[in-house]
Amino acid sequence: MDFAKFAADLSGFVWGLPLIVLLFGTHLFMTVRTGFIQRCLGRAIRLSFAKERDGEGDVSQFGALMTALAATIGAGNIIGVAGALATGGPGAIFWMWLTGVFGIATKYAEAVLAVKYRVKMPDGSWAGGPMYALEHGLGQKWLGVIFAVFTCIAAFGIGNMFQANAVVSTLKEWVKPGAESETVLRWTAGLVMAAITAAVTLGGVKSIARVCGLLVPIMAVGYVIGCILILAKNAALLPGALSEILAGAFSSQAAIGGFAGATLRQAVQAGIARGLFSNESGLGSAPIVAAAAQTRNPVRQALVSSTATFWDTVVVCAITGLVLVSSGHWKQGLPKEALTNAAFADLHTLGPVFLLFGLITFVFSTILGWSYYGEKAAEYLVGPRAVKPYRILWVLMVLVGAVQPAAAVMDFSDAANGLMAVPNLICLICLSRVVAAETRLHLRDC
Repeated sequence: MDFAKFAADLSGFVWGLPLIVLLFGTHLFMTVRTGFIQRCLGRAIRLSFAKERDGEGDVSQFGALMTALAATIGAGNIIGVAGALATGGPGAIFWMWLTGVFGIATKYAEAVLAVKYRVKMPDGSWAGGPMYALEHGLGQKWLGVIFAVFTCIAAFGIGNMFQANAVVSTLKEWVKPGAESETVLRWTAGLVMAAITAAVTLGGVKSIARVCGLLVPIMAVGYVIGCILILAKNAALLPGALSEILAGAFSSQAAIGGFAGATLRQAVQAGIARGLFSNESGLGSAPIVAAAAQTRNPVRQALVSSTATFWDTVVVCAITGLVLVSSGHWKQGLPKEALTNAAFADLHTLGPVFLLFGLITFVFSTILGWSYYGEKAAEYLVGPRAVKPYRILWVLMVLVGAVQPAAAVMDFSDAANGLMAVPNLICLICLSRVVAAETRLHLRDC
């Protein structure tokens, strides 16, 4: 069977109605179970910049957050939002944003369990995440193994191949090479990205956190400034864009221009799937690095971790969505890469520069963050001896992602994400009493 067809069929099966209900239902359930933890967002942001003096861990709270943000703020914030719009219409942007709002509670709960059940390794480093919570908290190691296997697989999709492929796709739109030149472009870009990745990831989590701490604030602020400039240019079109987003969120979108139209189900499915792809709430990835943070108790780090979903989806994805919808280019039926380029090109010379800067930095940071997630899952399955081979394989797969067809990589990533989310969501629901108890014990009024 052709890999592209297999990946598409698998993605369609995994991302059916049951998983969407389970994912969004968990977001709502954890919001209630934590007493609407979103109310503590202001305190959580302040804690992100506070220095933890008494806690044990490998990296600072800020370093853990920057690594998590590096992994979440990636091509999904640009190409993923465009993909949701192209598939589900403007309404998908609303569901993507709403997934982020309620996903804050799920991200919080994941980090509580990660720190609560983390373990100290023989070399003195810390390890945690859903696999350890499933084993030590729920007593179901077999589910922990399943999660770790899916994490190893998903990492190569969402955190590696898709990211590398997104850079190549954007470069193609810029350069518009012929068939032979495209091959050279893919291999050149892939080799450069692989070399830079190797220089950082082979140094482990401290090296990754140090680079992400420098890169993430610069890349996020730079990209948001570019988006704000475009929104200022499109100011007169913003009311209409907001109206289309809200109308499409609760009704089917008719065909218009080159856009083929979208049902309400397509809008909801595309928005929630791309929301998870972007902010990873419910996926179980971010708690892996949260477990390495220096913190006094699980709740402090969980509050810090929860801000990643806010910045990623409630802010960055929402701004990207407004840029794309207000541009009007989605009505032409453009594919996601061309749609993004067209929207940013409206700012003439500066727009494409902001887009390319954002995409390249987002992609590189995501590759760094997800390399840690994947290696910790491999370490859980095989032991410390798996770390070095996994890092080498990770670097090689950056090159593979750059030369693979975009559609196949995207579908493969979606399917692996969904499979990874299932055991993590089971863990969150079954251990929600632990999350609630830790919150009551350590959290004072916000």
